[in-house]
Amino acid sequence: MRLLSKRQVKELVLYSPQHVARLEAAGQFPKRVQLGQNRVGWVEAEVLEWLRERIEARDRQH
Repeated sequence: MRLLSKRQVKELVLYSPQHVARLEAAGQFPKRVQLGQNRVGWVEAEVLEWLRERIEARDRQH
């Protein structure tokens, strides 16, 4: 299992950290894992699955 940092998530999904937080709060993005008092990460497989779902939705529209 691999965890992604906030920077890595930003590079992967092209959203600002603030927008990722809004999507998380709305239940529309994988939840972060609290690693320590000031450190969080996201499970890479969950983020990649989220991206796959968006690609599949795009492909169904065509």
